[in-house]
Amino acid sequence: MHVYAIIRALDSSVKHVRRKQIIRAGTTVEQVVRAVADLIVTGEMQPGERLDELSLAVRFEVSRTPVREALRQLCTMGLVGREPNRSAVVTNVTGKYLSSMFEAMAELEGICARLCAERMTIEERRALENGHRASMKLVHSGDEENYAAYNMEFHTRLYRGAHNDHICDLVTQTRARLAPFRRAQFRLPGRLAKSYDEHAGIVTAIMRADGEGAGRAAYAHVAIVSDASAVFASIGEDEITPRGKET
Repeated sequence: MHVYAIIRALDSSVKHVRRKQIIRAGTTVEQVVRAVADLIVTGEMQPGERLDELSLAVRFEVSRTPVREALRQLCTMGLVGREPNRSAVVTNVTGKYLSSMFEAMAELEGICARLCAERMTIEERRALENGHRASMKLVHSGDEENYAAYNMEFHTRLYRGAHNDHICDLVTQTRARLAPFRRAQFRLPGRLAKSYDEHAGIVTAIMRADGEGAGRAAYAHVAIVSDASAVFASIGEDEITPRGKET
């Protein structure tokens, strides 16, 4: 089954509610990027579907300028394709493509965590630990949206704590391409608690200045995230016929 079809099946229980939330969110470039990306990942926008700037501007109640920039960023993320003088279209992201990106992400985050254990300042370690402990409230309340935001903050602390600008740039770019799929994992039952436990392993190793342990924990964490996303990308390279071209 194709990645989008599986995500759509998993997300059907909240589809209509999320649609309203997504439409209301589109007020900036970043929010339009996120809104369209979520519509693609949940299957509400299908591979091959054309993305008209004017229609999207009306839908999100913004001008065409932020929509145009949002589509450019979505092209960079690989979710949208665009040829000269033609409308943007939703691309067909395969399980193999996702797997290769998560593999790279796991290696990069493992390096970051190892360097954090070696290089983080006392203040950075305390902030990491305190943020992790505070996130338990989000897990207990089942607050997927705010936990996803915290999760991004947690990983950003790891990237910056490595104190290597080049690695930080590489891992940030890779994360941007995977962001919609990493957010989608939190819709899976029990994923918030599991994510918290995985973060705990990373934090504990960093606080102990255990570089190898931190690297292993971070690598395993991203590998598990990849497995969670593989529920969506249940693997293979099956193609979906674009809308309007069924045979």
